Amino acid sequence: MAQAVGSTAMLKCTFGLAPSTLNVLPAARVTVEGKPAAAIVDDAPMLNIPPFGMCNSLANPVVAAATAAALGVLTPMPCLPVIPAPWIPLAPTVLIGGKPALVSGSMCTCAYGGVIDIGFPASIRTTIG
Repeated sequence: MAQAVGSTAMLKCTFGLAPSTLNVLPAARVTVEGKPAAAIVDDAPMLNIPPFGMCNSLANPVVAAATAAALGVLTPMPCLPVIPAPWIPLAPTVLIGGKPALVSGSMCTCAYGGVIDIGFPASIRTTIG
């Protein structure tokens, strides 16, 4: 059983140096434990998925340039996530505003190679599946 994900869920990226907090707009008018419920389409960078502090990925052109300027010493630079696809749906039959619900265990990827997952779903009692 997976837990439903709501606004303020903690996110982490494999190349980010700090966690981030999921922001969900209340457009679907569905809540989970008093917070707007998330769907797999809540993946917009900066709007739904804020930066993760600094980025360590050499696939990020800014990190690669800074590392080259430092003669090959990995130099983290500010994170600006680029999310090319929605979250992977793990509960495709549970809908939030007509879209599959976002649940704990779901992941999405950054174009720079990072895997973003849900560290804490912001719901404790609400399970799906």
